[in-house]
Amino acid sequence: MQISEHFTLEELSFSEAAARLGLDNTPAPIVITNLGLVAAVMERVRTLLGDRPIVVHSGYRSPQVNKAVGGVATSAHCSGLACDFVCSAFGTPAEVALAIQGSDIEYDQLILEYGWVHLGLAQEGLLSRREALTKRSARTAYESGIRA
Repeated sequence: MQISEHFTLEELSFSEAAARLGLDNTPAPIVITNLGLVAAVMERVRTLLGDRPIVVHSGYRSPQVNKAVGGVATSAHCSGLACDFVCSAFGTPAEVALAIQGSDIEYDQLILEYGWVHLGLAQEGLLSRREALTKRSARTAYESGIRA
C-alpha cells in the first residue's frame, strides 16, 4: 500500500528479523497513521537529498521484533515513528545526517549510527527535541552531535 509518493507501508514495516524468527510485525491502525507521518518527513528528506532514492532498513518494529533486535523498550520504532535508512546516491550516512541536521526538517532524534541514519519523530502532542547523536558501534555509548 502506497502511503506517500515514494514510500509504501510494506517497506516501512518490513523486518528481516521478524521474517527469520516468525514474529508478527503487523502494524496497528495508529501505527499506520504514524508511519504516514514518517513517510511525509522522509519525502522531505528525499527532496533535501536531491530527490535521490532512499533505502529503508527499519521502520515499524513490534515490541517482540524490537526486543529480538536489541532495541530499547522506548524505541520510536515501536510506535511507527522512526526510520533507519541510507541514501548512498547522495553520500555517506554522515553526509546524509549532516544535511538533515542543517535543514529545517523537524525531528525528535537524528542518530548517525554505524552504517545508517536513524530519524525519529516525537509522539503527537510532544515537542520535538531536535536531538542529534552519533553511535559508532553496538557497544559504544551515544555521543552528542553528528560526528563523522
